[in-house]
Amino acid sequence: MIEARRLSRRFGDFSAVDSIDLEVGEGEVFGLLGPNGAGKTTTVRMLACLIRPTGGAAYVCGRSVYDPAAAREIRGMVGILTETSGFYDELSVYKNLRFYADLYKMDHQKAQQNIDYYLRLFDLWDVRNSRVAGFSKGMRQKLALTRCLVHEPRVVFMDEPTSGLDPESARIVRDSIRSLKAEGRTIFLCTHNLDEAERLCDRIAILDKRILSVDTPQRIKYSAYGRKVIVRLDCISDRIASIVHGMDHVRRVESRGNDLLIDVDDPDTDNPEIISAIVGAGGRIQYVGEQRHTLEDAYIKLVGDRVEH
Repeated sequence: MIEARRLSRRFGDFSAVDSIDLEVGEGEVFGLLGPNGAGKTTTVRMLACLIRPTGGAAYVCGRSVYDPAAAREIRGMVGILTETSGFYDELSVYKNLRFYADLYKMDHQKAQQNIDYYLRLFDLWDVRNSRVAGFSKGMRQKLALTRCLVHEPRVVFMDEPTSGLDPESARIVRDSIRSLKAEGRTIFLCTHNLDEAERLCDRIAILDKRILSVDTPQRIKYSAYGRKVIVRLDCISDRIASIVHGMDHVRRVESRGNDLLIDVDDPDTDNPEIISAIVGAGGRIQYVGEQRHTLEDAYIKLVGDRVEH
């Protein structure tokens, strides 16, 4: 649904996005993570045909973002939730949504049906005839989500979709993202909420003007830290440490108190042999588990390594 090849955007001498490659499949929830100024919003604006790239190529729903006629089609097939939502404050919630539905040339009955559905879903039904002026940030965010989805876009770009929402509303948004995925919609999610990204995204790209890593959340964690098995014993002898260190599939062994931290490629496959070797050497095992790292740990390591270099 989305394809980018060496996609770039410069503003004068400043490079905001530098030769990125991306592929996002139909029905995929794809996360774009990166620090402030990394180029996330610029990337979304290029893919949604709001600004023109200065280099490379990009296609959305099989259409080139460079072709003016195709760009108009793309704008009609995507929904976009920007970080800051703009509405006509003197109009009511309903009139705002009706206006945007008309811009998408929606059938009146279908537009009415969708508007009613999302107003109820995001708990805005009781304020549907109220002016938007004076709405809280959270209410504006829910209204922006309704506007983003009302025309049933095939691709949905979301920039911090749960920002400013209370926990219950944030959960409704996350459930909605899962429902959209189940319907075959493609979700392109920009967020600083790494726990949310880990729970929702099939794959993630970490961006800092260039792509630092693209993979599943689990594999990104493995790429940053590898996989370590923790084996806790009542006592670690030199013989046990030496035997484990000499095993073919063990890349590194570290002792911390009564814990052995063992670097392996696949704990599920390698653990039985490691445990057997330790027991055979007289070791008494109290605990075996895998050292866990969060996506936040991996993100900070990848972005930090780039800054240091």
